[in-house]
Amino acid sequence: MATRRRVLGDAHVDRAEAAKTDFDAPFQAMITDAAWGHVWSRDTISDRERSMLTIALLAGLGNDHELALHVRATANTGASREDVLEALLHVAIYAGVPRANHAIAIAKKTFDEMEAA
Repeated sequence: MATRRRVLGDAHVDRAEAAKTDFDAPFQAMITDAAWGHVWSRDTISDRERSMLTIALLAGLGNDHELALHVRATANTGASREDVLEALLHVAIYAGVPRANHAIAIAKKTFDEMEAA
């Protein structure tokens, strides 16, 4: 949970925890343990690098809601706007220009919202 909070921020995690029900509690526990406790907590690569990988994968798979979440998380991971663009350029080549184009629009909107806040 500490890694999840470090990357996504307390506000997001608090909202997710408050919205948790008996139905989705097992799923929330699984992602906290697997994604945040195992993958994101490894010390083999930096949070910045992991952030870029995650953004590229989410964009390539078209997971738009999660993409915006992880673009917001760059404020905590050290990934810059330029890093995000580099990741999305890779998406264009390896997953398709339409996916990258849509992801770039999401990233631009998300960064604009972050600046306005």
